[in-house]
Amino acid sequence: MKKNKIIFWVATAIIILWEGIMPLSTILFTPEYVTVGTRPLGYPDYFAYALIICKALGTLAIALPQTPSRLKEWAYAGLTFSLIFAFISHACVDKNIMYMLLPIIVLAILMVSYTFNRKLNLNNNGK
Repeated sequence: MKKNKIIFWVATAIIILWEGIMPLSTILFTPEYVTVGTRPLGYPDYFAYALIICKALGTLAIALPQTPSRLKEWAYAGLTFSLIFAFISHACVDKNIMYMLLPIIVLAILMVSYTFNRKLNLNNNGK
């Protein structure tokens, strides 16, 4: 049980930093760079802001233990779609292998967080 918690929190902490804190810090400290990743892919500028807000809310839902499990499921799903679409966007537009691999790596970490979140919930609920 303790090992599962450690794995969950390490994976979740990486997701919180990468998908939540880093994008929010861009808005707060260097707003001129908010659209650097989305503009070359052909997305409108407002999309970057919406994406950052949704990522931050998703990571918050995942991180807070009192979040209802159904909301956590939606947060994991939203972050998953975001990462899959990031891979597809890079594969179709710039074809840069590193830009394509990064969302896949983060998605793998997200899946570790999800898997161990489920294990912890099953253990806590006695199922």
